[in-house]
Amino acid sequence: MPSTSMMATARQPKWIAMLALALLLATVFVVLSVWQFGVSRSEGNPVQDITEEPVQLTEIYEPERSMSIYEADRIVDLSGEFLPETEVLIDERLREEESGYWLVAAFRVDGAPDDEVIPVVLGWTQDAEARDAVSDLTGQDLQIRGRLLPPEAPGVGPYELPAGVLPTLSSAELINLWDVPSYSGFVVSFEMTDASGAEVGAPAIEGLEPVWVDPQPEPGAINWLNLFYAVEWIVFAGFAFYLWWRLVKDAHLKELEEEERLDREWEEQWKHEQLAKRRAEQAANGTKDSDD
Repeated sequence: MPSTSMMATARQPKWIAMLALALLLATVFVVLSVWQFGVSRSEGNPVQDITEEPVQLTEIYEPERSMSIYEADRIVDLSGEFLPETEVLIDERLREEESGYWLVAAFRVDGAPDDEVIPVVLGWTQDAEARDAVSDLTGQDLQIRGRLLPPEAPGVGPYELPAGVLPTLSSAELINLWDVPSYSGFVVSFEMTDASGAEVGAPAIEGLEPVWVDPQPEPGAINWLNLFYAVEWIVFAGFAFYLWWRLVKDAHLKELEEEERLDREWEEQWKHEQLAKRRAEQAANGTKDSDD
């Protein structure tokens, strides 16, 4: 019997249908892979182009509301006054590879619904005594321009730090410390002026250096988990074709085994027929000899 080729097996209707199903699954997997590739590359902040345009804090952000990407990193203007005896230092802040503190105090915002405060970073220092400078600013009407940032996570306690020094700038922790209603974010001050327009911020305070924070996150960041999923979907698409090919190959091997079995049976049957025929001829020849 002629041997069936693997291509002939693949052209059978059921395997053509299975190939169509594999194509459909592979198409779905490729579409999912393209989608994962798309989301694996972050476009950064969708309002990145306007973060450097100053806007009034009270116009874009409300107290007791979590901060979204549409408020975070914005340059904001706010007016008000520092509350007395609210100055704290935030530990382990780097400036030009030197470790120091951020000086932070509670700033009551004019126009806030319930006179809420917001933590304001006045500057960077290595001298813990620099926080005494905040007392000179309390009670003054001030104008501040800075970057609005989301709060940091509270420090993991217990931690051993001097009084008035905290490991992170956590609004929740500061609310408990100050016992006043507060915004959930904080502002890093870039400019601070008094009613006369004079600069009274970090450049004017001895021992205090200005702090500059760039907008975050940086655009073009890669999400490696999504990238891994994208590659995984491509593998699944290839596996769909491999599975079809493997099933066709197994079916082809079974057909070959069946053909070999039929060939053996046919050969054995032919041998039996030839043997029976030869015996019949011998028997006929033996009878003829006896008659002679």
